Amino acid sequence: MLIYKIFRAPEWAELQAKGETLGAPIDVIDGYVHFSTAEQAQETAAKHFAGEDGLVLLALEADSLDPLVWEPSRGGQLFPHLYRPLRMTDILWDKPLPLVDGVHQFPELA
Repeated sequence: MLIYKIFRAPEWAELQAKGETLGAPIDVIDGYVHFSTAEQAQETAAKHFAGEDGLVLLALEADSLDPLVWEPSRGGQLFPHLYRPLRMTDILWDKPLPLVDGVHQFPELA
């Protein structure tokens, strides 16, 4: 199952440069890297990245991430949380997440 991470351009650049990251500021504060499923990703973008352009969508294989823990969050939904640094080697693909008329344009997600 693919899961997704949204990064701002500087966060993505840092991961590429260093090879790993503890995530965005909210990830560092919470102590784990937040991810979304395909069904949750658009709501995550709208809630946490409203109006932000220059975002990057990363796809990862959930089964290859350890320790990945599914925990309740928004509305009791289970969200995947990674309790270790996110590594470049974890990333399957990255795609731009452009903002068009105030809405993030997602590629087709599996």
